[in-house]
Amino acid sequence: MNRPFFTLAPLADVTDSAFRRIIAKYGKPEVFWTEFVSADGLMSPGKEVLLNDLKYTEAERPIVAQLFSGHPEKMFGAAKLCKESGFDGIDINMGCPDKSVEKQCAGAALIKNPKLAKEIIRAAKSGAGDLPISVKTRTGYNKDEIDAWIHALLEEDLAALVIHLRTRKEMSLVPARWEDVARVIKLRDKLKKKTLIIGNGDVKDLKDARLKAKQSGADGVMLGRAIFGNPWLFSEKVPDIKEKLSVMVEHTKLFEELLGSIKSFAIMKKHYKAYANGFDGAKELRVELMGTKNSQDVEGIVKKFLKE
Repeated sequence: MNRPFFTLAPLADVTDSAFRRIIAKYGKPEVFWTEFVSADGLMSPGKEVLLNDLKYTEAERPIVAQLFSGHPEKMFGAAKLCKESGFDGIDINMGCPDKSVEKQCAGAALIKNPKLAKEIIRAAKSGAGDLPISVKTRTGYNKDEIDAWIHALLEEDLAALVIHLRTRKEMSLVPARWEDVARVIKLRDKLKKKTLIIGNGDVKDLKDARLKAKQSGADGVMLGRAIFGNPWLFSEKVPDIKEKLSVMVEHTKLFEELLGSIKSFAIMKKHYKAYANGFDGAKELRVELMGTKNSQDVEGIVKKFLKE
């Protein structure tokens, strides 16, 4: 891949199969990540519902499956499943601050348990065969732990390391520290590893991503919240109001088709807040969209708005 490269972050209940298809059509990133999926769940009798989170199309390649678990044996099985499903790589979430995830000794909880984190990485490698394994994490739990935590991860010869440039304690309440990328790169080079370093946090758009990559030396940049209401993010096209709202309707119909029977329609409403923004009448339109129950409602409201 060319460097720097630009990827789409895994966002729970946002970058689902429906939204990824829309993004692939209107502004494809250089690498896709799935939503994070429970490896434990994929190894349980109820895995059929979770498998919907791992559905993808050829248009989304290269695509990385993101998994989380606190159990090496479950990670082994889930990585094997992802290998058999044809994914191009597997990423392990070691940064999610959700309390329910941390209670499973997964996500950001692994920052406090490097020994278990290493076991999970090795289990993923064993299950995934020749697939590249990466980790997405933070710079520390309650404080900066780059010299210990990131050092421990780099020892595992990861294909890539995605670093949200804040600690777990900081969540997104402080600016991301992009200057920390240089410290991580220096550590990687000292250990003589080839791990690609991908920075993440507070990236507004591709122009900002290029600037951050140049200033920090990151091999890649991951964009997350900037994708809300903007499937054109990676193409840098600026759509007019009609196109923006038409794609919102298309997105809604695709969500109903692919996920309507297993996910709440309310998930779409966080997208409406972003699509219907920045133009005259947007506030009133958002209010109407919040009351919708299906794609027919949404399409009717949009047609009326555009006509008026």
